[in-house]
Amino acid sequence: MKGLWFLLVLVAVANAERIFAGDQVIRVNVQSEEQIQLLQALETDEEWGLDFWLDPVTTELPIDIRVPSSSLSSVKEYLNAHNVPFSVMIANLQELLDEEKAEMEENQMRERSTRSFNFGAYHRLETIYSWMDTLVAQYPELVTKQEIGRSYEGRPMYVLKFSTGGYKRPAIWIDTGIHSREWVSQATGVWTANKIATDYGSDVSLTSLLNTMDIYMLILANPDGYAYTHSNNRMWRKTRSVNSGSRCRGVDPNRNWDAGFGGPGASTNPCSDSYHGPSAHSEIEVKNVVDLIKSHGNFKSFISVHAYSQLLMYPYGYSCKDAAHQPELDSVGRAAVQKLTSLYGTRYKVGSICNIIYQASGGSIDWSYNMGIKYSFAFELRDTGRYGFILPSTQIIPTATETWLALKHIMEYVRDNPY
Repeated sequence: MKGLWFLLVLVAVANAERIFAGDQVIRVNVQSEEQIQLLQALETDEEWGLDFWLDPVTTELPIDIRVPSSSLSSVKEYLNAHNVPFSVMIANLQELLDEEKAEMEENQMRERSTRSFNFGAYHRLETIYSWMDTLVAQYPELVTKQEIGRSYEGRPMYVLKFSTGGYKRPAIWIDTGIHSREWVSQATGVWTANKIATDYGSDVSLTSLLNTMDIYMLILANPDGYAYTHSNNRMWRKTRSVNSGSRCRGVDPNRNWDAGFGGPGASTNPCSDSYHGPSAHSEIEVKNVVDLIKSHGNFKSFISVHAYSQLLMYPYGYSCKDAAHQPELDSVGRAAVQKLTSLYGTRYKVGSICNIIYQASGGSIDWSYNMGIKYSFAFELRDTGRYGFILPSTQIIPTATETWLALKHIMEYVRDNPY
């Protein structure tokens, strides 16, 4: 009986929700390569349990770090001792998470009583999947839901296909939520899917697009990770696969693609948030997408939506060399961002992944570009660090609305410039 009791305790502990009471998010503005190296040493040191929201790679960009309450004094002493300037962005992370959770619970009650879906709220995986069925039922001539495979833990991966008919027509791919804690990404995906369905027939440009092309949307590209952010650890980023020989689970699904796999900007450490996995496409979630893209064979654009930093990027990430179509991609990206900015004045930077943030290998849009999908882009949505991954739900619809203007511009350009 004692053994059984101990086992039950272990299971309860493993399933307990992680609390971040007293954790702070600090912003470091490094001023030299030496300071970057000091922070990179902290990144690989597991003693303080630091969670880098923005990585230490360049003096051009700030570095955001979630510091556990138990390590705060040590980390601040270390930074002060080395004259590394920093400021506190979030004074108590758990307070923000408590507010977020209370808002979600209140919204769930409201939705149950009104039987309506709130696009300005964050939702659990099951709710999003149920909403997909509602969308398909409302627009059966335009929208279908296709299962493209199962996740590591057996959850279905659903793609919404927007099509007015035809077999393997030219298509646009959009995925959201590949990193599970980036909740505004998934929420933007939901809003966008609804926008496409409701505007078809009334928006002349969108209608023209869908009369000649299809749009595929994978709103939950990392379903296991997303479910885990709701049940256990709001800050979880990776998949939930078991890593042989390691106590740490999960692979960064945006370091797992066969594009410079295992190169700079990806970790060999299974405990790292940027762990690339044992081999390219080892993650079933990645392989499911790869198989669909390859079997279809007629995708013209591949767009992956992340958060945060307010960036619109194109290949390459694994290399700092210019892509063959760099001038055109840059031009399309800058025009798209102009559209986005026109709504609320939100400022975005545009450039290749390597040049605008840092070298990162094994990324999805590098893979899609190398597969011949010229118009490959990645968004990093709001904000620039005030809330980071805990963007208030009040910003979901403004974020999605402005992003739609950029997405629409890219899709119209792809329609008008077939190749």
